[in-house]
Order: sequence, then C-alpha cells, then structure tokens
Amino acid sequence: MSRECEDLRTSEMSHPEEQHKIQSETKKKPVSPVSSCVSFKSDRSLPEPPHFTAETSSVERTSKKNPKIISTTRMESIFKELEHKFITLLKNELNRFKKLLSADYPACSEAEAENLHCVRESVLKITLHILKNMKQKDLAHTLQIKLASVYQRNLKSGLLNKCKRINEGISQHGTSTLLNQIFTELYVTESWSGDVNNEHEVRQIETASRKSATEEIPIKCNELFKDKSIRTVLTKGVAGIGKTVSVQKFILDWAEGKANQDVLFLFPLPFRELNLIKQEQFSLMSLIHQFFPMIKDLEVIDSNVYKVLFIFDGLDECRLPLNFQNNEMLCDVTESASVDVLLTNLIKGNLLPSALLWITTRPGAANQIPPESVDQVTEVRGFSDPQKEEYFRKRISDQSLANKIIRHMKSSRSLYIMCHIPVFCWISATVLEKMLGEAESGEIPKTLAQMFTHFLIIQIKHKDQKYNQNDDPDPQKSRESIMALGKLAFHQLDKGNIMFYDEDLRECGIDVREVAVYSGVCTQIFRTESGLHLGKMFSFVHLSVQEFLAALYAFICFTDRKQIKEQVTDLSGVLNKSEMSDFLKGAVDQALQSDNGHLDLFLRFLLGLSVESNQKLIRGLLTNTGSSSDCQKDIAEYIKLKFDQNPSPERSINLFYCLNELNDDSLVKEIQSYMSSGCLSEAELSPAQWSALVFVLLTSEEDLEVFELQKFIRSDECFKRLLSVVQEATKVL
Repeated sequence: MSRECEDLRTSEMSHPEEQHKIQSETKKKPVSPVSSCVSFKSDRSLPEPPHFTAETSSVERTSKKNPKIISTTRMESIFKELEHKFITLLKNELNRFKKLLSADYPACSEAEAENLHCVRESVLKITLHILKNMKQKDLAHTLQIKLASVYQRNLKSGLLNKCKRINEGISQHGTSTLLNQIFTELYVTESWSGDVNNEHEVRQIETASRKSATEEIPIKCNELFKDKSIRTVLTKGVAGIGKTVSVQKFILDWAEGKANQDVLFLFPLPFRELNLIKQEQFSLMSLIHQFFPMIKDLEVIDSNVYKVLFIFDGLDECRLPLNFQNNEMLCDVTESASVDVLLTNLIKGNLLPSALLWITTRPGAANQIPPESVDQVTEVRGFSDPQKEEYFRKRISDQSLANKIIRHMKSSRSLYIMCHIPVFCWISATVLEKMLGEAESGEIPKTLAQMFTHFLIIQIKHKDQKYNQNDDPDPQKSRESIMALGKLAFHQLDKGNIMFYDEDLRECGIDVREVAVYSGVCTQIFRTESGLHLGKMFSFVHLSVQEFLAALYAFICFTDRKQIKEQVTDLSGVLNKSEMSDFLKGAVDQALQSDNGHLDLFLRFLLGLSVESNQKLIRGLLTNTGSSSDCQKDIAEYIKLKFDQNPSPERSINLFYCLNELNDDSLVKEIQSYMSSGCLSEAELSPAQWSALVFVLLTSEEDLEVFELQKFIRSDECFKRLLSVVQEATKVL
C-alpha cells in the first residue's frame, strides 16, 4: 500500500470516535480489503464507489426494520463520512503541494509520482483552479512543472539511449560510434523567409560554394529558439548535408542537460515514421504515447505552463497530404483525428499554440508549409572548403595520401563542389583511397559517373570477398541485385521519394523478407532503418546514389530491348527509342523540360555511363554494348545546339557538366583562350560561347567579390548574357 494511502488511513484513525466504531464493528465483521485510494488519472477511470464497511453495517440493520426512514438516515451517514474523507484527502494533498512549492524542496521523485496515482486528478485541478482565481498563477505553474518533472526524466532517459550512437554514413550490423565523438558543428545560416527555391539541389550547392561568409548570419542549432518571439523554425538543406545528424545532436544535448533546459518536453516525430501510421486515428496525446511509451501516464500537456518542443525531421519524406486548406480545425489534445489533421493543426497553431516547432526539409519540399506558419528559416550549408580538407585529413590516416586526394579533388571543379555534401566526401575518400593508395589500375575518376561507377565496383568486390570466400563470384546474382535496386531507385526517383516502405519494395519485385540480401550485397549503398517500434524503412545512403543506380538501371534496360519493354514504363517517351543516340537525346530534352531540374544529376550519370571507358568498368552488368565513340560525339554536338535555345543559366551549367561527363571541354577551352589572350572584349561570341563564359565565371574557384564587367564586351547583349554572374557578385564595376 502506498505511503499516501497509509497517511490517509492514519488520519482517519486519529479520531477517537472513529476508532471506537471500527474496533467494535471489526469484532463482528472483517474490514474490507478494498483500498480507499482512487485513480489519479481521470474521471473516466474512476473506481467503483467506496464501501464504508464498518460505518454502514449498523445502518443496514436499521433499514431492515424501517426502510423508508432508514434510507434518509443512511444517506446522511454516507455524506457525513464522505465529507470527512474528502476534507482529509484535500488536507493531505494540499500539504503535499505545499511541500513541493517550497523553495528548497526538490522536484517530484518517481516514487512520489507513483503515489500520486492514489488521488483523483480532480484534486489537482481544483487546487490549480483556486490558485489561479486567487491570482497565484506563478504558484500554479510551478506546481504543474514540479509534478511533470518525473515524466521529463523518463523522456530524457529514453531519448538519450536512442540518440547517443550513430552509424557513420552506412548501416552495417553492429557498427556504430558515439555521436559526441565524431560530431562536428555544421555551418548553419539564417536564410530566406519567403519564396521557395526550386533549383535542383546540386545547383544550390554550387551557389552555396561561392557565397562569402561575410554575407550570411551564422546560427547554432542549439540557439534556434533563443528569440522568444519565434515559434516555428524551418531548416532546409540538400540531401545528405547533415540535417538529421544535427537534429540528433540537438536532442542528445537536451537529454544530457547541456542545452535548452528551459524546454520541459521535447518530442521528435520524424516524418519517415509518421508515414507508417498515416491511415490511423489518434489524439495528439495518444500519438505522443505511441512514440514515447515511457511517459504514457502523462495525460495532458499544457504548453502555456511550460515549454514543449516538437521536431518534425524530413518534410521531404512526408507521404501525408498536409491539407492545410481543407482539414477541419482541431483544438483539443485529447480529441482523435487523422495524423494529417493533427499535424496541420499543430503547425497552424490551433493545437498547443504556445508549443515550439522545428521542421527540417530538402529545399524543394519547403513550400508544403504555409509561409505564415513559419517564423524563421535557416539553412544547413554542409562543409566549407577548409572543412572539406579537414575531413579528408581526418578520414585518411596517411597524410601523404590525404594530400594526393585533396589535390585530385581540387583538379575537378565538379567533384570539389559536390564535396560540400559530407556523404559525397565519404564516397570519394572510399574510392580514391583504393585508387591512389593501392595503385589499382585504371583511370583516376574525374567525373561523377566515374566516381560512382568505381564506388559500385568496390561494393560488389567487397560482397564477393565476404560472401563467396570458397566459391567463384556469381556475376549473375550481382546483376540481379543491382537491377532490383536500380528499378526501385528509378521508380521512386520518378515519384520524388527517397524513403521506401514494404509496399514500395514489393512493387519493384523485392521480397521484403529477403531485403537483407540486398543490403548485404550493397552494404554501403542500401540500408534498413527501424523506427522506435512502428516498422521498417529503407533508403539509399544518399540521393546521388539513388540517381546513379536509376541511371544505371535505365541504361542497362535500354541495351537489353527485351527488358525495356517489360520494365521501364515511366519515361516511355524518352526511353522507348530504337537507337542509343535517340535515347540519350530524348533524355537531354526531358531534363531540360524539368522545372526544378530533378533529372539533372540523373542525366549526368546516364551520359557518363554511355562513355565506352565507363562501360568497360561495368561489363559484368551489361549483356550488350552501349554507345560508340561516334554516338558520344553526336550527343555532345546535340547538347551544344541546345545553347542556341537560350536555356536558363542553371540549365546551361548542367549541360556543361554533361559535356564534361562526355569528355568534351572544347567550348570551355575556347573561352579560356579568349580570356587569357585579352581578346574577349572584341570577340563575337556564339550563344554556346556566351554560355561557356558564364559557366567558367560561375564555377571559378575565385569568389565573385568584385566582377569587372568593363573587361567584357560593353553592350546590352553582354549585360543580358552575364546577368546571372552580375547577380552573384558582391560588387560590380
């Protein structure tokens, strides 16, 4: 029996009259074993009415003699006893509350919290109500916080266990490290608060690589809610830039008591896990209990009394409609509705209007949140140029080899720009450590397609060494696994998904019961993630890996006409061509028609795979040969003609990267020759050459602090052509 129940019994027995009554009656009839303690949870869970055994027995004897008179007498006796018990109960609990509110009294312990279940929640509600009417709101708030602190401890303990370890880039069984040992604070800045940037993420990385740190306001994640006027923060960043890891470190710091200790409850609800319950109905409280069973006894949250923070990581992975316009209004945290309705009302401020919200997303999905619901937008920028070098020096123990890798990465501007993404640094280090350190034969990768092709080969070799130690490697099994993953990558890329679930795998012919086979074949490419207890999710280690495998799948399908008719259906207008050159030209046209450039990287990989030297690397996966050198030249000339159509600077830059994948740098060399000779101001440039000039200027290693337009042709045409460069420069002469 709890201490409170004992105290209550003791207080009751302290009255001599009561002692005499009970002692005399217990000789005749044993006391009921039913405790007078009642549930603290809510009125909905109240126990049966108490049986006043000793006190009612005499009344019952009288009622047999005269029922009509006795009923009134019995009622008086019951209410007299009820009054005494109620007053005693109130006195005991008020004394407890007074102790809790003492300045030197600690927060409610777990044992005390357990004992509190022996009193009705209504006692607390009455106390709080009266305190507020007495203009003692501070005391009421302090009391609520101290009573809730035990739940905070349970929540912190659960989140600490979940967040303290991390898999570094890959998810190999049994391999993880402490997050605090490897975490490096990423560069995060205040960003726009209006229009959504619809550029492809690679283009945004290129833009970010040129911005001067003096133009931006850096901000630490732990200080996102330092400004008391901010309720909702939206943090954007391209895939693999470090958003989720930053969130994990934020949660860990809170759970360890290092930061944001003014927040009483922190609830991380990743969209990838919310997707698993999108068809179900919950109240906000039951949803919280579903994710955080360690605080299931917490019945209600009051964000007006204490700080509550919800973190919604991965908006771009959300498969809920988020229908802000048409969803019904919901204000009660105990009222059930769909998960979509709960989220839209929480974000709009109908539910818990004082609660803090942190939402992370890739840039292209940011427009799903109404601008009026966002108070602050920040951007995770990934690695700066010095951090890129720092990464390679930490990752490669041989400093001489690390220097070689850094020099090689700097020699290819397209590769070095991609190193803003931490995962791409890891991929490059994995490949170049073997290529440069072990003196393996073959051309050192200078393009994206070459780098990812070598990365894939390394993974296949690793699988063969691990799983076929006594047998010859089976190329057919590797091909089947790669094709299955490629099909998944292709179809989900077309849908814009980077997280996959059981139904997605089944659609692509992957048996979810054998998914370990695929993650085993490509341990460092495809990973399985488990939610808290809700189910499993699947993903590629990075969006660029998904885009590469999608391009590889499309290319292999095209070289095998039988497969393409059966499997590739999404971009049929592009892929159902009879000749390789028509197939690749169609892919170029399709990418140029994309508003947000979501096929840009896919196209670069596809064109790179059409190069004969790259096909030799993956000959074990190909049943037929692809393009010839003549086809390669034909596609390069076709791309150059596209500059006559005056594509946007973003499209033009990607076309130059495509030419780079085809090993054609003739246009760039022409412009560089003009610039070095000083004849540029007198030259008559073709549209392709103008585009080449813009490309050279925008992808230069030098920051565009000052752009001297006067060095170029002085005309309206010149200004129009170089407008994108002018816009990037800090100062224009």
